[in-house]
Amino acid sequence: MGIRRQTDPGDLPAGFRYQPEFLSVEEEADLQKCFKQLTFRAFEFQGHTAKRRIADFGWEYDFSSRRAIETKPLPEFLFPIQERAAIFAGVPERELVETLVTEYPPGAPIGWHRDVPQFEDVIGVSLGSACRMRFKPHRQKGKLVWITLEPRSIYLMRGPVRWQFQHSIPAVEAHRYSITFRTLRKSSKQEVA
Repeated sequence: MGIRRQTDPGDLPAGFRYQPEFLSVEEEADLQKCFKQLTFRAFEFQGHTAKRRIADFGWEYDFSSRRAIETKPLPEFLFPIQERAAIFAGVPERELVETLVTEYPPGAPIGWHRDVPQFEDVIGVSLGSACRMRFKPHRQKGKLVWITLEPRSIYLMRGPVRWQFQHSIPAVEAHRYSITFRTLRKSSKQEVA
């Protein structure tokens, strides 16, 4: 599999959209202060505890039952970000059913994966340090490409990039947060507990 450096979002897989400076410096600082009020828990998957910590709102995915289940309501301080993320993605705000705030200490990675199939669109907002987001085709040959997710940026994964590619984030060099919003997959509504 060939590797090439990727900085032009227009050359990434179809369905990926990126916008730098989605948040102002002040908004980023305010959000990071608010994150200190959240109760984070270790992310556990198939008996492995990851270095990153998470806080779920709206719906969360239960890996043991393989179902989306209802959890805590979204904190008010995230309402304006959710509204703007919905506008960015071109979806009604009510369709952003899951919100995940993730804290990455230095050295925390995310391995190769596709998000669980119960959710459709994935919208991510980056805060703190920059990181690389890598993409490779899922179960087929192709090139590995990547983009730097700058602090205060937003991205959308929809369609081909969501279903035909895996993504990962190598170990971050400095403290980072992300806010991830997901829509429920239309064919999965009956699978929600």
